[in-house]
Amino acid sequence: MTDLGGFRDHVAHVDLTDGDVSYAGVDDEDARKYIGARGLGVKYVFDAGPDVDPMGPENRLCFMNGPLTGTQTVMSGRIAVTTKSPLTGTVTDSHHGGWSGARLKWAGFDGLVFDGASDHPVYAVVEDGEVELRDARHIAGYGVHDTIDTLDDEVDGTVGRNVSVMAIGPAGENGVKYACIVNEDDRASGRGGTGAVMGSKNLKAVVVKSGTRMPKPAEPETFQEGYQQAMQVIQESDVTAPNEGGLSLYGTNVLMNATEEMDGLPTKNAKYTSTAAMHDAEGDDIDAERVSGENVRENILVDEPTCHSCPVACKKEVEVDVLHKGEEMNVRTESYEYESAFALGPNSGHTERDEIAVMIQRCNDMGVDTIEMGNMMAMAMEMSEEGKLDGLDEQLDWGDTERMIDLIEDVANRDGELADALAEGANGIAERFDAHDNSLAVKGQTIPAYDPRCMKGMGIAYATSNRGACHLRAYTPSAEILGLPQKVDPYEYEGKGELTATFQDMHAISDSFDICKFNAFAEGIEEYVMQYNGMTGRDVSEDELLEAGERVYTLERYYNNLAGFDGSDDSLPDRFLADGIPGQGASEGEYCELPEMKEEYYEVRGWVDGVVPDEKLDELDIDIGPGTGVSSGDSGVAPADD
Repeated sequence: MTDLGGFRDHVAHVDLTDGDVSYAGVDDEDARKYIGARGLGVKYVFDAGPDVDPMGPENRLCFMNGPLTGTQTVMSGRIAVTTKSPLTGTVTDSHHGGWSGARLKWAGFDGLVFDGASDHPVYAVVEDGEVELRDARHIAGYGVHDTIDTLDDEVDGTVGRNVSVMAIGPAGENGVKYACIVNEDDRASGRGGTGAVMGSKNLKAVVVKSGTRMPKPAEPETFQEGYQQAMQVIQESDVTAPNEGGLSLYGTNVLMNATEEMDGLPTKNAKYTSTAAMHDAEGDDIDAERVSGENVRENILVDEPTCHSCPVACKKEVEVDVLHKGEEMNVRTESYEYESAFALGPNSGHTERDEIAVMIQRCNDMGVDTIEMGNMMAMAMEMSEEGKLDGLDEQLDWGDTERMIDLIEDVANRDGELADALAEGANGIAERFDAHDNSLAVKGQTIPAYDPRCMKGMGIAYATSNRGACHLRAYTPSAEILGLPQKVDPYEYEGKGELTATFQDMHAISDSFDICKFNAFAEGIEEYVMQYNGMTGRDVSEDELLEAGERVYTLERYYNNLAGFDGSDDSLPDRFLADGIPGQGASEGEYCELPEMKEEYYEVRGWVDGVVPDEKLDELDIDIGPGTGVSSGDSGVAPADD
């Protein structure tokens, strides 16, 4: 039990196999050591043991909020989904915004922990401190949007007003390894295959009916001081200031033109470092500006919804009319994100703005990660070009937007040989067709929209991410592109190991609060400490909070070590390294100096070739005891004095 402010001290433990629901408080020591949300969720997943089959009933699926979720804290509408990933085999956490996390807190919960698997589709209804399982066979096979509409009619409440629905589509039900969980606002826990785990448990949706009980800070004066300071720096930042530019005006897609101009936009499965370089080499009619945030705002923007307690409103809802197979399609979708536009556009060899909007909407409805879906199609395009898919029922040409639109649904339903192969993810198709040279994956998860030949920090961040290639474990472009908290040379590799470790620990803190990472464009550890102490009633120092972030990151790494991962898995696709494809334009001749950065990074972390030694566990007070599925001394690393 914990008496910390910001917690409800109430977690539902749902056994889907027999339908039992029990309730428990939050262990006070865990709450203090792992903060909440991501950190606490990873601890629950760790306690289930690292040897579980990700798609088996023994894998644990956690929906967690943190001590700042659903409070007055700016950008505090996030929720973390933690589990063992079927895509990577690592521990993973994937977050989404909107109102799901806040409503779960207001409904009286710190988290929902699902074990086992139902013998038929069910959905969970969460209300006033209780969870009820209901039959979902009537919505089996539905897309996310039809699922939400149907449940809106069935529950006593209104979706979007006092009800949130977190659902899977056909992709989750059919075990697509990058299936995701999508809520009523088209916010997705996208990365790592959380939707596939949910589908393996026959859990179609989680419906949260919220009360109105916003947590009050334990130390109001401290919290208000931190809140006011945080709001001030957010309003003064060029990136986050409401209605002044940056994220507020253009959303995440404000980065499209910026990365293109610095030749850091992976294009055509990262064969090129920008659309301009591709155009110069091949003469194709392609231009990243057409799919930029500025272009979207000027031509197809229709609304700018926001999440709980967020003044930035980075989401950009669009509406387009597209002629598809001779028929006019009208599509309205939220949101036209940078990562989605990159993967479904330039990296797949085209810059057709409106067709990308259709693809985003279809990914959301089918319940697949837009980054992984776009990158998998780009991989298939390159493999088709090289003749590696000749034995399949079809090929896929660069920039074939008509086929791409339909292929998303085919992948979700595993309909056809190519679709079924793509559903297995980058590692699966690379193994099957000996296509490792075509894969952009790290630990099985493909890279986001930052080329590590241009942004060296992203190289070491991708490689050492505990959940596979990811920009959100350590968002080094904040320093390398935006100059926040200070400007660093994107082409310089020295110092990037330490920079990445610092970002990783800071993001582990914000993910465990759970607040949006965009606050990091303005806030720092000082604002974090004041708001956390004010809400919980604790009196931690900046160093103590940073140590908690390191503890969360290290526990994840230790889980992965026990699952069989070590420094050899902290790698990058060959084309980014010295013997790969050189950069073009401003990146001409550049490659990622990964070995040098890994050496620096491991030294900062105190790890041995990517493995956490026992003395580091002791230093961070990470206890491995009975009931965790592992025992102390399992790290496989000899003590330093041996």
